[in-house]
Amino acid sequence: MGLIWQLAFRYLRGKRTANAVPILSRISMVAIAVSSAAMIIIFSAFNGIEAKVKAVYNNFYPDLKITTARGKFFSVDSAKLAAIKQVSGVRNVTTVIEDNVIADNHGQQKVFMLKGIDKNYFNINDIRPLIEVGADSVSEGHPYTAIAGLRIINELGADVNDVFSYVELFYPNPTITNPEADPLSAYQSLKLHPAGAFKTQDEFESKYVLAPLSLTQELLHAKGMYSSIELSIDAQTLDKTKMRLAELMGTGWKVETRYEQNKTLYMVIGAERWAVYAILVLVLLIASFNMVGALSMLVLEKQKDIAILKAMGAQAGSIRTIFLLEGVLWSMIGGLSGIVIGVAVCLAQQYFGFIKLNGSSFLDVYPVQIQVWDILLVIVTILTVGLLASWYPAIRATKAVDPTLKSA
Repeated sequence: MGLIWQLAFRYLRGKRTANAVPILSRISMVAIAVSSAAMIIIFSAFNGIEAKVKAVYNNFYPDLKITTARGKFFSVDSAKLAAIKQVSGVRNVTTVIEDNVIADNHGQQKVFMLKGIDKNYFNINDIRPLIEVGADSVSEGHPYTAIAGLRIINELGADVNDVFSYVELFYPNPTITNPEADPLSAYQSLKLHPAGAFKTQDEFESKYVLAPLSLTQELLHAKGMYSSIELSIDAQTLDKTKMRLAELMGTGWKVETRYEQNKTLYMVIGAERWAVYAILVLVLLIASFNMVGALSMLVLEKQKDIAILKAMGAQAGSIRTIFLLEGVLWSMIGGLSGIVIGVAVCLAQQYFGFIKLNGSSFLDVYPVQIQVWDILLVIVTILTVGLLASWYPAIRATKAVDPTLKSA
């Protein structure tokens, strides 16, 4: 093995005179380095975006959510709620009711999701760090207050700092069977002062308004009813707690984790990541074709060396290993160089934020996050591609015989 390594490193250095093999080998290394750096940078960018998006979703989606399998609202007695709180692994429980409502403020109208919450809500979905201006709580005493997305407040022209600024909400009155005959009673209304505004991803800024639970139930004609029970759970017991709650609730109920509440989002993030990985692997394979040609030329150039090694008693497996090792060395040198470059670019972006995201209220700079598993995946990919690219030239090397030695 010592001789095999010496020969592999000797062929790696190449001759000092300019010939095709060293030039092609350097080109192969550069192509692999560029592909490897691209993998690290793109994976880190995906990691950064994914971490930021998940952090925002964690503020609006609980660890576990219990909903009815049928219908929009449901009622639950105090004994059932007490039993849910006693389940091992459950830390906090809150009841929530939500539905779409129409808002009006001096002729400015918008449809959004009104979410009725109790005092325990912020122990499960803590959006207080996202509050940009105003209060971080809601009040069901006069004046009635709410917390809304900053985009909603701006679109309605409301003023958080003006206590006389109100937004009027409208919801269809289900008790009216003939709204044309009595249009004034067709909608139930509620006036709320937007006392606080949160700033986050546009999806949530333009969607949610948080209001007191009792007022929301009254507006939605669902007194004593809820649309979901939201829970915070110990991370170590999440799966077991979900099973216990599903058994407790029985049929007709859904108990969903945060992943299950946003299954499409997580699937899209995963699919995009692996789609980009597949494209970069394809680019890497195309770059490896150059390595196949360079190694094949190296085999032709070293026929005399191969013949001498055979005459000295070298086995076919040893000769094959020399050129397999040569291909792996080429790919690993290029790959590790690319990894170093990619990590350096990501660290520069992480600490200095050279790439900005103009026009985004959610992020100021493009987020990146380096993960060890991504680096290991790139190394394994490079090693695999190097072995595949050098396999055919290595097989040819075992069959190569220098014609001058053969005639002698």
